[in-house]
Amino acid sequence: MNAKANNTIDKVRELQRKLYLSAKVSKKRRFHALYDKVYRMDILVKAWKQVKENKGSGGIDEISINNIVAYGEENFLKEIQSELKESRYRAKPVKRVYIPKKDGSKRPLGIPIIKDRLIQMATKIVMEPIFEADFKEYSYGFRVKRSAHQALEVIRQECNKGGWWVLDADIKNYFGNINHDKLMILIKQRITDRRILKLIEMWLKCGVMEKGEYSASTIGSPQGGSISPLLSNIYLNYLDMIWEKQYSHLGSLVKYADDFIIISKSRKDIQHAHRAVIQIFNKLELELHPEKTKIINLWGGKEGFDFLGFHHINTIRKTERNKEYHVMTQIPTNKAMKSMREKIKKVLSNRATLGNDIKEMVKIINRKLTGFKNYYALNYSAKQQLKKIDWYLSLRFTIWYRNKKQLKRRCRYTGELMAKLKRMGIVYLSY
Repeated sequence: MNAKANNTIDKVRELQRKLYLSAKVSKKRRFHALYDKVYRMDILVKAWKQVKENKGSGGIDEISINNIVAYGEENFLKEIQSELKESRYRAKPVKRVYIPKKDGSKRPLGIPIIKDRLIQMATKIVMEPIFEADFKEYSYGFRVKRSAHQALEVIRQECNKGGWWVLDADIKNYFGNINHDKLMILIKQRITDRRILKLIEMWLKCGVMEKGEYSASTIGSPQGGSISPLLSNIYLNYLDMIWEKQYSHLGSLVKYADDFIIISKSRKDIQHAHRAVIQIFNKLELELHPEKTKIINLWGGKEGFDFLGFHHINTIRKTERNKEYHVMTQIPTNKAMKSMREKIKKVLSNRATLGNDIKEMVKIINRKLTGFKNYYALNYSAKQQLKKIDWYLSLRFTIWYRNKKQLKRRCRYTGELMAKLKRMGIVYLSY
């Protein structure tokens, strides 16, 4: 990276640091001069870099990232800067697409055009430090220097300290039910710059194009926009604030984006916590999913709950002196295990790959395994589950190798093949 690029990054970071510290020092401060920072060229350059890295398809105008690169990135950014300076920018409706979910249903996404995604990202870069100063310690999703692994560690510690009762909560159609007026009230508690507020309202109300038909947006924040995660956190931060002020004595709240759990030490506390969340959500015009929200009793290991890709369950272990003690165990969920096996099978059962060199197959399968290992192998409890994936990988690779070499016996070559794959650097999940 050249010196100019480094200087650009340093300037953006310095701006964000100043905004964060100003907001942190004064909880009641409102920021009224932010719009001119959105179209600063260093902000636009950083925003464009992030949009490019996120990739993604074009919106209703069908202009792709490659089209913009071919057109000229510098010209593209200068044109956007001019539109914003002269207040000529207008958002386009988002393109409605549906992403299949594991349960057979589909999750709707709203894909803005790339220009809108870029301006949203630039606005997010400016706004985010201000709200970061207000977000609570137990919120981990889509935040700087926060991760799912940190949330998982808090869960493990709280459960090991006697948190036997868990409210496993599910918000019914969260993104589709965000109230625009109430969201804007929460934003105005920190930002009073009318042009910034106008941008956000424009994105919320820009509408949706689906199969050539336009529909207006009166409620909800479509998933798919660059600024959607920040708006989601701002809206649900109301839950965090009220919980901290009035209900934190009932238990520990752990939240990742719109998914959250509450860990309590007694049935009475968790029931009270459940009622409190319902009351808070009534003010936000949100609703807990009645079928997916449940209270879990962890004592005895008969019940557990799934959260952030892990199944959490209380297990009994013994010391060297044969004394029993309870510990929270976190292992990959059945859904995560099934998904990983399906990915391995999809690669190794494809007969079109039989012409590939074995080294090429190792590279292909490693790309599938590395992300899974980086997330799940950090948890010591997961090792036994991960061994099952290693065994399945060995089986599928043996079958692939047998078919490639047109050998008859199915598993005879497993040991020899696995030793060969290990020398080639194949990723094993359990070690």
